Amino acid sequence: QVQLVESGGGLVQAGGSLRLSCAASGRTFSWYAMGWFRQAPGKEREFVACISWSGGSIYYTDSVKGRFTISRDNAKNTVYLQMNSLKPEDTAVYYCTSRKGSPSTEQDEYDYWGQGTQVTVSS
Repeated sequence: QVQLVESGGGLVQAGGSLRLSCAASGRTFSWYAMGWFRQAPGKEREFVACISWSGGSIYYTDSVKGRFTISRDNAKNTVYLQMNSLKPEDTAVYYCTSRKGSPSTEQDEYDYWGQGTQVTVSS
């Protein structure tokens, strides 16, 4: 079992930055690929970014490339999502997730989910 707790969300103006954190506990964190997904009001949850256990493989959805950076610190059992140049369309609840094996862009392939943290970007 893996428990995931997100933090760092909030209200920010367009063009601003936020850093989300996801603290993991339970099974060995470094064995797990980690991902970030988001769900905007009235929309389905969508993939944002994911990272392999070593940090050697990273993937982003096209809409955040060049603006968001995913990283992890296995010593701290934490994964981060640095979000720069935020846009109103980035407004959503952001979820941290984990799975054994390779990182994936498909939410159905993830085993554990956090409760989510709200990110609101005002125009």
